Amino acid sequence: MINNAGIMAIAPMNALKVDEWDRMIDINIKGVLYGVAAALPVFEKQESGHFINISSIAGVKVFSPGGTVYSGTKFAVRAISEGLRHEVGGKIRTTTIEPGAIESELKHGSSDKGGAAAVKELYENNAIPADSIARAIAYAIEQPADVDVNEIIIRPTVQEF
Repeated sequence: MINNAGIMAIAPMNALKVDEWDRMIDINIKGVLYGVAAALPVFEKQESGHFINISSIAGVKVFSPGGTVYSGTKFAVRAISEGLRHEVGGKIRTTTIEPGAIESELKHGSSDKGGAAAVKELYENNAIPADSIARAIAYAIEQPADVDVNEIIIRPTVQEF
């Protein structure tokens, strides 16, 4: 199960983009939880499975200023993944992928003009192709059943953050 839904609305906290905060929480956190809820009963019944949860480098280091709420949602994905790993035991694997700037539609999530401009610049100067993430996922999946690759941070070599 690959949980890969997410939006990234970058804006300073004092912009009070409460509607965007709600959307990020609903998609970035609840989306992962709903994906887990859909797959976990199947995995438990078959006594095997693999959750791949897409977080972000912003779930390891707060993307600030502007990405505080986004980072909070991605830290939550990381925590949910680790808790899930503990709870499911040794037959179900859990991997968290924490990408940096990857070429995707994620860069279009900010309504704040300053946030959108910063994201555009970050991606124009740094983004790597999405197939980089596909290769990381394939690496985690192709390990033997007794090997659980828990986290992969993957970002452009030129990305400072």
